[in-house]
Amino acid sequence: MIKDNQTLFNRLHVVLDGAAVAVSYSLAFLIWFYTPIAKATPGVDALSTEQYFSALYFLIPLFLILYSATNLYTPKRGTRARTEVWSIIRANTIGIAAVMIIFYLMSGRYRTIVDFSRGLIVLFYLINIVLTVLYRLIIRRILYYIRRRGNNLKHVLLVGYSRAAEAYLDRLQNNSQWGYVAHGILDDHVPAGTMYKGVKVLGEIGNLEYILPENKLDEITITLSLQDYDRLEEIVDMCEKSGVHTKFIPDYNSLFPSNPYTEDLMGLPVINIRYVPLTNTLNWAVKRLFDIIGSIFLIVLFSPVMLIAAIGTKLSSPGPIIFKQTRIGLHSKPFTMYKFRTMVVQTAEDEKNRWTTKGDNRVTKFGHFLRSTSIDEMPQFFNVLIGQMSLVGPRPERPQYVEKFRESVPRYMVKHQVRPGITGLAQVRGYRGDTSIRKRIEYDLEYIENWSMGLDFRILFMTVFKGFINKNAY
Repeated sequence: MIKDNQTLFNRLHVVLDGAAVAVSYSLAFLIWFYTPIAKATPGVDALSTEQYFSALYFLIPLFLILYSATNLYTPKRGTRARTEVWSIIRANTIGIAAVMIIFYLMSGRYRTIVDFSRGLIVLFYLINIVLTVLYRLIIRRILYYIRRRGNNLKHVLLVGYSRAAEAYLDRLQNNSQWGYVAHGILDDHVPAGTMYKGVKVLGEIGNLEYILPENKLDEITITLSLQDYDRLEEIVDMCEKSGVHTKFIPDYNSLFPSNPYTEDLMGLPVINIRYVPLTNTLNWAVKRLFDIIGSIFLIVLFSPVMLIAAIGTKLSSPGPIIFKQTRIGLHSKPFTMYKFRTMVVQTAEDEKNRWTTKGDNRVTKFGHFLRSTSIDEMPQFFNVLIGQMSLVGPRPERPQYVEKFRESVPRYMVKHQVRPGITGLAQVRGYRGDTSIRKRIEYDLEYIENWSMGLDFRILFMTVFKGFINKNAY
């Protein structure tokens, strides 16, 4: 059975990870002391070789514990390689930080720690990441090859025909390297013999009590439709009595993010429909501080550009330099957003009801230049400074379009749970101006649910190279 192989495989991983730590440390030692970069000789003007290698008694258990804590010993069939790589980097970073903290705390008590080379530890950190990532990727490729040849397969049965069942089978078929084989579906409403992607409905859910005792399955995947959820407890109880590993894929998964946030309410699990990291006070404070510092810096940096834009706007056509427009921001509250005026002055009704399109004769020649280079957006640095916007976030929309899209675009209003931004994930992916609203919302939700300062930095970096020139600006 797969579960027996998985236990053996996990133990093998532990042994190999321990060996990787030892080999990485040995390589770091050899490079640090026996290559042209060496500045000392062990046992002469540095600690002895025995003293250095005694550190492995501490390092190997520490890193194995950290690998376990970062889920590196859980089954990897359905996980991406980059997820595993990130876990390795995270575990090693935590480990090296722990070592350095211990060195600092104990340096006053033990002379050996004072003389221990910090450069060696940093070199070990880098080598260990590279070596562990390489050997794990090689193992992953070997397993993919084995599974594609029909070995090391996991045999599963689906209980319930639903949208979740179809989505699950789609993924299994598109990822043969995972090694899953679906033997059929049990359902009370879909006739036996019905096929989906080569997987047949075998009969009713009640047949499960006759199938489980045969002990030929590695996994039961419960994919009940919403109308059958009253049977969920019965099915789970039946599966657990048989000892077969059981998974549950909810038929309402489209309502949840890929990593749902759960709370423990005195033993009662509560699932948040939408996890927004920026509702955390610390995250909010860090992002707001960055916005304040960043907006001040950008106002000073681009003040000459804004001065030229202001003069050009004034000379291009009669009217005000700054165009003010009501947009919907955080918590669906309206605010006044600033831009350099790029159109001729028009009536409030025309402005409200007309979307800018290609060849729009309302846009001035200088205004077209400002739009295509995104210079017209620079006054929004002041919106950021006063707290109405953020440097990075979903783009704000006008009230009339918010009312329109809230009914026609699923989950559109979720974007208003964070401050709107001057640039965002959708914009750097090419969805600016007259582009798909649905795709923009998809990227906005991806940003909202996965926010981090690192993501903000990446978006700002991409904006420098992709965001200023807007081919969809008319």
